Amino acid sequence: MSSIICASSPSSISHSSCLLQPRTHSLRCDKPTSLSWSSSFPKLNISSSPISNRPNRSPNTGSFIQAAWTRRSRGEAAKRPNRKSWKQRTDMYMRPFLLDVFFSRRYIQAKLMHRGTSKVISVATTNAKDLRNSLPSLTDHNACRVVGRLIAERSKEADVYAMAYEPRKGERIEGKLGIVLDTIKENGIIFV
Repeated sequence: MSSIICASSPSSISHSSCLLQPRTHSLRCDKPTSLSWSSSFPKLNISSSPISNRPNRSPNTGSFIQAAWTRRSRGEAAKRPNRKSWKQRTDMYMRPFLLDVFFSRRYIQAKLMHRGTSKVISVATTNAKDLRNSLPSLTDHNACRVVGRLIAERSKEADVYAMAYEPRKGERIEGKLGIVLDTIKENGIIFV
């Protein structure tokens, strides 16, 4: 290893001004022209030419910047058909609790699920042992009111006070389904 020796005093040595020459292993020290610490930084040649002298770039050449909030065109949507829309991507966070109501010929079932984790929060069904023996009919309007009241009570116990219901394709909110949803609303649950 070669040692670096400088002939001048140690206080005047600036690391940026001492140059090591490769073959001779000798060190040459240049004295700084200024005593300020900013003089030890290298000088940058920055031109102050006006911006208008830059070459014109049209937005169609190369890549272009597209705003994040713009709607995708049909051609762009066709290129990426599996990309979900903004509503599809954010709906599970905006309305996390989803109500599912199932009507069978024998019973009625309502289930509240958390969309993000797919966990069942509360269930009410007329097929349960306590309701099966106490209700005269498991599918009539009175059974719909009982299921709506039970799902509302059990949701409140789980600290869920707002839920969403998405009807299936072609499904109308009327009849037995309307009775279940109205009973849930009457018992203090908000539909969002």
